[in-house]
Amino acid sequence: MPASFDQAVRVESRPGGLHAACFKAMASPCEVLVDTGDADLALFLGEIAAQEAWRVEQRYSRYRSDSVVARLNRSGGRPVLVDAETTALIDFAKSSFQGSQGAFDITCGVLRRVWHFDGSERVPSMAAIKPLLELIGFDKLTWQSPWLTVPEGMEIDLGGIGKEFAVDRALALVTAQRKEAVLVNFGGDLACRGVPRSGAWQVGIEQPLEPLQAALLLELKSGALATSGDTHRYLMHQGRRLGHILDPRTGWPVEGGPASVTVAAGSCTEAGTLATLALLQGAGAGAFLRGQGVQFWCQPPA
Repeated sequence: MPASFDQAVRVESRPGGLHAACFKAMASPCEVLVDTGDADLALFLGEIAAQEAWRVEQRYSRYRSDSVVARLNRSGGRPVLVDAETTALIDFAKSSFQGSQGAFDITCGVLRRVWHFDGSERVPSMAAIKPLLELIGFDKLTWQSPWLTVPEGMEIDLGGIGKEFAVDRALALVTAQRKEAVLVNFGGDLACRGVPRSGAWQVGIEQPLEPLQAALLLELKSGALATSGDTHRYLMHQGRRLGHILDPRTGWPVEGGPASVTVAAGSCTEAGTLATLALLQGAGAGAFLRGQGVQFWCQPPA
């Protein structure tokens, strides 16, 4: 693993007879909670999860020049053969694009060239946004599995599903080793398997604009939770707060929706995708999620 990763995994004891293996990956604090009094076991399982998180980050980060994503984006319009894992991610992205009528699009990362969600009031003009819209659209890629062609000037970005995918992968690897109840939490996106001796995993959902305070406390016995919102990444424009969720069809942030959305689903990848899609509905976020038949919690805008 490259030395650029912070590879320290430390173990902490937690109430209820739990141990947590903590580390950093994907610019997020990460932890693996294990229902055990054995700190060495928690460290062993935490290191498995950490190695998988770092592996996924290395392979799919848009910030790394040696990642699969970087190689595809440098391909200059030539077909590239991708491996089975990347094939599954591209297939998932295609399905999400089609199912959302283009709202979920892994090619919209080019909008970062003009949008910088740093809390300032620097909002790009439509004249700057419009040329980038020509470079957006999954249907402009040529995907003939396992060959992907990214046209010159376009980019793909798997960041919208990468962390959630890493959670699911880490949980699968950890629970293949032992039968203890485990919860994997990467920056607030999490999944669990097994019920702890306390009866349920206690999960706090942060208060928008006050990240050190919990807006609500949930009890999780199975499945996954993912949260999407504008707590940390936003701009101010004419007195309005613009969150970082951009509609790839307009190049502009979606307005009128909740400050954050938390979704419960069978996998973290599914939960994260639904949370993002809900925010893309603006004021229709709740109605969209009710239509999906999932449990969810919306935090009102500030």
